[in-house]
Amino acid sequence: MFKLTDDEGQYLVRLARETITAFLRSKNMPKSSSDVPSKLNEKCGVFVTLNTISDGHELRGCIGFPMPDYPLVDATMQAAVEAATGDPRFPPVSLEELHRIIVEVSVLTPPETLEVSNPSEYPKRIKIGTDGLIVERGIYKGLLLPQVAIEWDWNEEEFLSQCCLKAGLTPDAWLVRGTQISKFQAIVFKEKEPGGKARRQELKKGDGE
Repeated sequence: MFKLTDDEGQYLVRLARETITAFLRSKNMPKSSSDVPSKLNEKCGVFVTLNTISDGHELRGCIGFPMPDYPLVDATMQAAVEAATGDPRFPPVSLEELHRIIVEVSVLTPPETLEVSNPSEYPKRIKIGTDGLIVERGIYKGLLLPQVAIEWDWNEEEFLSQCCLKAGLTPDAWLVRGTQISKFQAIVFKEKEPGGKARRQELKKGDGE
């Protein structure tokens, strides 16, 4: 299984913030540094999540690449810019906002399609706090990171239903034969405060965030 050291995780979070800052200043994608740790050139899926500090954390943008199609360092930079400027749910982030935004990077394992004899078996194949979900049916597709189920204190069935809603489907679509359910895991690093040191997030059911 792909692993990251704490230093490598902090590098990715810092890279995401620096890339957003540079892009907002110049409107051009900066080039990656020559000092990239070699492991970060391996192809991996990755998501960058931005949260505004208010009364708690409020989502400000989240974009990424579920499949290991690009080198991790390049995918992180692109996801960071898209999270800040291309998430259709939010207006673009401004440079002035960055001091109020927490940056989080989730490095994903390749998705594993779940094979069951009956859709009612899906909840038993999912572990809250470990697995993220992808729901696909026809042209509809939705993804939720592992930490989302923790943040909202969902059980396995609620997680499946919410991922269906994210895909634009009815909440019970996971019970309909022909709906494809995949799971993946994530290594998550998150700033403790805006621009501060990033730390590895240990996801456990019942955690507040």
